[in-house]
Amino acid sequence: MKITIIGSGYVGLVAAVCFADSGNDVLCLDVNKSRIRKLSQGIIPIYEPGLEELALKNIKNKRLTFTSNIKKSVEHGDVQFICVGTPQSEDGSADINYVLSAASNIAKYMSRNKIIVNKSTVPVGSAGKVSKTIKEILEKRNLNIKYSVVSNPEFLREGTALKDFLYPDRVVIGSSDKSSTKVMKDLYKKFIKNSKSFIAMDPISAELTKYAANSLLACRISFINEIANLSELIGADIEEVKRGIGSDSRIGNSFLNAGCGYGGSCFPKDVAALQKLSKDQAGMDLKIIKAATDVNNNQKNILYKKISKRFSGRLKNKRIAVWGLSFKPNTDDMREAPSIDLITKLISKGASINAYDPEATKEAKRVFKGLPIKYKNNKNDCLKGADAVVIVTEWDDFKDIDIEKIIHLMNNPIIFDGRNIINSTSINGTLIEYHPIGKPVIA
Repeated sequence: MKITIIGSGYVGLVAAVCFADSGNDVLCLDVNKSRIRKLSQGIIPIYEPGLEELALKNIKNKRLTFTSNIKKSVEHGDVQFICVGTPQSEDGSADINYVLSAASNIAKYMSRNKIIVNKSTVPVGSAGKVSKTIKEILEKRNLNIKYSVVSNPEFLREGTALKDFLYPDRVVIGSSDKSSTKVMKDLYKKFIKNSKSFIAMDPISAELTKYAANSLLACRISFINEIANLSELIGADIEEVKRGIGSDSRIGNSFLNAGCGYGGSCFPKDVAALQKLSKDQAGMDLKIIKAATDVNNNQKNILYKKISKRFSGRLKNKRIAVWGLSFKPNTDDMREAPSIDLITKLISKGASINAYDPEATKEAKRVFKGLPIKYKNNKNDCLKGADAVVIVTEWDDFKDIDIEKIIHLMNNPIIFDGRNIINSTSINGTLIEYHPIGKPVIA
């Protein structure tokens, strides 16, 4: 099948590579010519495990090509996937101007039947707006070309995006056209496990499904973080509590890891967009979801509060080592990352920062431009002369600690574990002071 992917960002690139690998002829469009030149050479601008290797394979086999020529991209694909950004507006809503612009370009150049797929995260009702945009332009061109607009929300997790696309839990399709639904099912047949994994519904329900799914997961994270904070106050161990409630088949263990809050490109933006949509279109306050957001905003301060309390508020000239800058492991994405709030506050109180992340250092230098941060090449260099080390991102590299090096390299062997990834039994009986989330301090 001939497919056009509009947008070479995170969602667009993963979709383009995976569709190409399943045997389709994929052309990926981006108006950034420099980006397209690099992509054509196999230079992938984002970090995602396995993506570069799979892209190179399909570029070599000529199943995956790139262009900045809009007309060419429209002419190529029978199915046009819109995978452009929908940045968050100041009022919390999702901005779909890039989506509508992509739709306009399709309508401007299309000369045969097309299926237009919204894979960008869009507000409820966006499929209708896209359809209206295309219809108006075709009418101005005096053309009667058949087209349909399909909603196909993505459920990719950064760090496991290839696996999520190639082996999805479900594929959600929102369509009012049976023939388009069949084409989408054929397109995804190599990925879906069984017929139940392909879920077809109307476009509005599909658009709401995306926001509802991410908001529910955000609620679970905020819930367990509140229970973790309660555990600390009353002397319980959140890991034991999680084990107890997670064994209930109605609950399960996923998204019940206590920590220093969620970030990234999806949860904060989607939760805010759902709240805005609910208020504007239904006049309804989503109280549980608002509470989840409030809890998460507070949770992003938990590590700073612990550090400040441990040093009695005297942070000036204290050197703090920060392990992890990205919002989660196996990505270089720092959007809404808890490390941003933490580092900014520590520096504002006069602390010095050593920072290390396996992949996000380049992005961190952009995010923290102008701040006096010393970026280190490995986790041990980061510890030298530090009065404390803070684990902000749960990279595998941080799970195994060398106790002797920590004691030898640091001024004060104090660990603040914002993700509870250290085996606390390894700390017992050592000179290390250990501050987890929702568990007793080891000192």
